[in-house]
Amino acid sequence: MNQEHRQLEYGLRFDWALRGAEAIAVGVDIAVVVDVLSFTTTLSVAADAGIDVLPFSWNNESALDYARDADAVLAVRRSVATGGQISLSPRTIREAEAPNRLVLPSPNGSTIAFALASLAPTCVGASLRNATAVADWIVHEHGSRARVAIIASGEKWPGGELRPAVEDLWGAGAVVTALTAAGWDGHVSPEARMAADAWAAVSDSYEDRLRACASGRELIVLGFPHDVAIASELDDSDTVPVLEDRVFRGQRTGRRLNKLRAQR
Repeated sequence: MNQEHRQLEYGLRFDWALRGAEAIAVGVDIAVVVDVLSFTTTLSVAADAGIDVLPFSWNNESALDYARDADAVLAVRRSVATGGQISLSPRTIREAEAPNRLVLPSPNGSTIAFALASLAPTCVGASLRNATAVADWIVHEHGSRARVAIIASGEKWPGGELRPAVEDLWGAGAVVTALTAAGWDGHVSPEARMAADAWAAVSDSYEDRLRACASGRELIVLGFPHDVAIASELDDSDTVPVLEDRVFRGQRTGRRLNKLRAQR
């Protein structure tokens, strides 16, 4: 791998998908995974409910074995979930009886988080719901010069190639912007600045943009408009899912972020 692609001279880095995570997570203090539609949004809803979440690469027979060995409930595919079952749809977390432990597979965000467990000292999940909470937690727990890698999960084309998903770019940019506002003080890579610029361009109309983007339209057409609505709950959560021993556990910042945002 070309060393220049690792963004090593910058304290705040940004890249895409698993290969990007492998490139920029080297030597950082914290890796932040962003998968707005829907892994990290669902993860934040689960963390709000006090559920421990185990990421896994994909939902197949090995995931069933993994959940059984971990004494956890396995989330089913969104398309086959019936009443009371939990899937990647965040609404199912709110409607089901909350388990203590949940294996939540996905081909993008969860797969990246599973890999980051062995690549970075600390990994957290961020979405629009908790971008400010994540930024505040990073600065409070790790300092204003913590080295941070932010990974936009993206989606996949049918052949498996990366499809950059604009909602993950916006989510990453929201975290970059919130880090600066929280007092993070270091060198920001051009890639991370680009993400912040993308968020600034849509922050006044992000709900409409989220519904109108390709991933948002896809979910709406498939019958999951509520997933897009939940993903739009900007700074509604003060919970930060932190990956420890391959389990995401929620840590609260103690701030009611949405109320504070409404007062600005």
